Amino acid sequence: MKSILLIGQSNMAGRGYLSDVPAIYNENIEMLRNGWWQMMAEPIHFDREVAGVGPAASFAAAWSQDNPDEKIGLIPCAEGGSSIDEWEADQLLTRHALAEAKFAMESSELIGILWHQGENDSLNGRYKNYAKKLKTVFAHFRKELGLPELPIIMGELPDFLGKTGFGLSATEFAEINREMVKAAEDNCYLVSAEKLRANPDGIHINAESQRQFGIRYYEAFVQKRNILHALGDEDERLSKIYGRAASKNEKIYLLSRDFALGEINYQKFMEKFAEITE
Repeated sequence: MKSILLIGQSNMAGRGYLSDVPAIYNENIEMLRNGWWQMMAEPIHFDREVAGVGPAASFAAAWSQDNPDEKIGLIPCAEGGSSIDEWEADQLLTRHALAEAKFAMESSELIGILWHQGENDSLNGRYKNYAKKLKTVFAHFRKELGLPELPIIMGELPDFLGKTGFGLSATEFAEINREMVKAAEDNCYLVSAEKLRANPDGIHINAESQRQFGIRYYEAFVQKRNILHALGDEDERLSKIYGRAASKNEKIYLLSRDFALGEINYQKFMEKFAEITE
């Protein structure tokens, strides 16, 4: 089994509305929760009650399409509102993420880190030493995990920032993006936020764009290069992900979920269960 560590702030944790995009269920995609690998279901993170769609699900679905006989696990450790300083070596978020990653490595091979952070640092000149801090964060994670060449994929900040809502104060997003370019070296790759759209709050990437972002993250990961623009086939690739036929185990999982949530009664559950398992 392979695994991916998810770190950064709220746009990695995900704030896209769950109802805006088709759900992704795949028994070969798991997430680490309460010390157990279980089938991925969004929200992957629970850093806040409002957690929703981030880039990780479509990243993992794209990986699974290319690796249909393997499993991949997601390790959710992003924290909404966190600054780059809160990811320093001795900080709680870093210590927690490393502990989770090391635990996951007991039963999986860690193959990468997905990072998205910077909105919190896009004001008051904080960008001026952002690249140096970012390189230090990445170096620390690699050192502590014993993986000096571990691929790290980082996403740009979108250009809807600095204009409205909660994003109004993030006026230096372009400067942060330029700093990230400096960190895109030594198996670290940068992913474009071109044409990504916002939730009404003006700071969080909406669900549809997060799905597209995840495809770009995967492209950077598999191609081992920066993705400097939107990809031309993102919607086509997502359509294939959404159109994937559910397996027997996935159908049973979804049926059990509907029953547990009171959306169907016991009789209907048993009828449908019999149809699936016959």
